Amino acid sequence: MADRDRRKFEVACPCCGARLTLDAELGKVIAHEAPARHAKAPDLDHAGQLLEKEKARREALFHQSTEEEKIKSQVLERKFEESLEKAKQGPVTRPTRDIDLD
Repeated sequence: MADRDRRKFEVACPCCGARLTLDAELGKVIAHEAPARHAKAPDLDHAGQLLEKEKARREALFHQSTEEEKIKSQVLERKFEESLEKAKQGPVTRPTRDIDLD
């Protein structure tokens, strides 16, 4: 009987907190005891407030990203115009290739 007790041991599940009895020889769970339930009811008002805060945060992030996209297109347009002006002012030269250096 003592030999049989040495082959099994108990561990706690890291996810849910249940107690599991494992058999070392088989490498399997042989018993499961569910974790104790919380006696206190969930606070729905607090959960509702958290959801409203999260909704407001998502809306703010969305508006910020749309404003950044508007500015991004303006910045790219100005960079393009600046590069176009530089290209018009500078002389047209043929780019140097590696094969041309021989």
